[in-house]
Amino acid sequence: MVIATQIGSMGTILQARKEEGVSIHPTFSVSVLLGKRDEPMLVACARQIIEHISNAGSSRSLVLSLGLRDHSLPTLKGIVSAVTENCLW
Repeated sequence: MVIATQIGSMGTILQARKEEGVSIHPTFSVSVLLGKRDEPMLVACARQIIEHISNAGSSRSLVLSLGLRDHSLPTLKGIVSAVTENCLW
């Protein structure tokens, strides 16, 4: 589980996972479990992180909590960068 917050609470909770299949190229799914369902940038952030986790060789799924005031591209890139640089999987 990854939690990133600017508002001091959990915010939108997303689940991201790699779908197993017969395709050569992996498929990833991201779903909003709780919170804002109309924020495509949050979904894109979760997808970037799960793709990186998968490319690093892990098959784990991810629960991501984003409590953000600022949904701008630089903020979300910073979150992706911080999570991928400190990989604990």
